[in-house]
Amino acid sequence: MTRVGFYPGTFDPIHNGHLDIMGRAAKLVDRLVIGVAINAGKGPLFSLEERVDIVEQAVAPLRAKTEIVVQPYEGLTMHFARELGASVIVRGLRAVADFEFEFQMTAMNQQLDREIETVFFMADPRHLAIASKLVKEIAQLGGEIDKFVSPAVRDRLLEKVGRA
Repeated sequence: MTRVGFYPGTFDPIHNGHLDIMGRAAKLVDRLVIGVAINAGKGPLFSLEERVDIVEQAVAPLRAKTEIVVQPYEGLTMHFARELGASVIVRGLRAVADFEFEFQMTAMNQQLDREIETVFFMADPRHLAIASKLVKEIAQLGGEIDKFVSPAVRDRLLEKVGRA
């Protein structure tokens, strides 16, 4: 039986913290689906198509270890996880604020489907402060983002904010 993991997110843009979680999750499953959320409410900087393309490029080195699929999705995460046949939803935790939100989300998700477990990965200390929102702000304000994203993501982000 193939163990499917599902890592949902907006990934606007994907950063080194996301990639670390993906790499670690890939060790635990046979197939990891990276769900790029269609979330207009968050007002993403990159279009859905751009985010999917950027994530596809970013996860290429991880594909040597396990099957990784990048797929956009809309609606309830639990519904999509069920459609995928996922047994595990992967989430990353950086700080206490993340824990409080994720704790509540996990409790609600268990009410929707008790067969799908949520697995949390603690952020690597090198990536604790990284958040997509902050990376975008630093890029827009002229700061260096090399420590937070891959060179390919950096180039796309700087181009998007008019710094290329």
